[in-house]
Amino acid sequence: MTAVSRSASPKAARGRRSFSLMIGAGLLGVIVVLAILAPWITPHDPLAHNLDSILAPPSSDYLLGTDHLGRDVWTRLLYAARLDLLIGVGAVITPFVTGTLLGAVAGYYGGRIDLAVSAATDMLFAFPYYVLIIALVFSLGPGIPSIFIAMAIVAWVSYARIVRGEVLSARGQQYVMAAKTLGYSDLRIIVRHILPNVITQPVTYAMSDIVVIIVGVVTLSYLGLGVPPPTPDWGSMIASGQSYLTTQWQLSTIPGIAVVIVGLSFSLIGDGLTHRLRPE
Repeated sequence: MTAVSRSASPKAARGRRSFSLMIGAGLLGVIVVLAILAPWITPHDPLAHNLDSILAPPSSDYLLGTDHLGRDVWTRLLYAARLDLLIGVGAVITPFVTGTLLGAVAGYYGGRIDLAVSAATDMLFAFPYYVLIIALVFSLGPGIPSIFIAMAIVAWVSYARIVRGEVLSARGQQYVMAAKTLGYSDLRIIVRHILPNVITQPVTYAMSDIVVIIVGVVTLSYLGLGVPPPTPDWGSMIASGQSYLTTQWQLSTIPGIAVVIVGLSFSLIGDGLTHRLRPE
């Protein structure tokens, strides 16, 4: 019985990992497909005002009703998904690459390079993440470019710390020693031998980081520092609809639910990848 239980346990664990990954990918896939098909499956212009249908309740013509300017909420919800997902995924690329490279170099060479990178990460970690993002966007001015720049300045530190720790452990492994003995250059050892063996951690972390960035974008837009109106965005939709919560609750609630679903999907994907890519 003990042997059976021990053999069944890893299978059950792998099943839960696969289930988590499939559910997360399925949820995200539905949202992405709806966002891509938004121009063809939504009957209205997301920017068009209709003063004859201000705050209209949900109907066959307006699936989720209209907002205070008569704009179709369903249409704006899907167009907002396109933008927020694009920003969330796009804004993680630069920090991922920058942090991974800096962490790899710092962990491999050590010394002054490691001290400099560690000092920079410690300095940025001393400030609350969202407070620093808001301060940078406020200084740079509202808008999508400011969001990308702020994320690039702040978000790389986590990747650098993760990769640095992994490389510090990996550089003493036999395969690294063998590569050095064969006379391979440091660049080749880092890029072709070390990074492929340590990249799992930053990749899985990126899934949760996308959620953090999307929440950050929504927060900035809610505060009026993010995506400029009238471009559809979940944060601005939540902000503009909060005055009508007692009569038109869906104006703020539905975009909020969309943020939760996207966050849940990326979290499930990250959890599934963490266990799936981890060596048994």
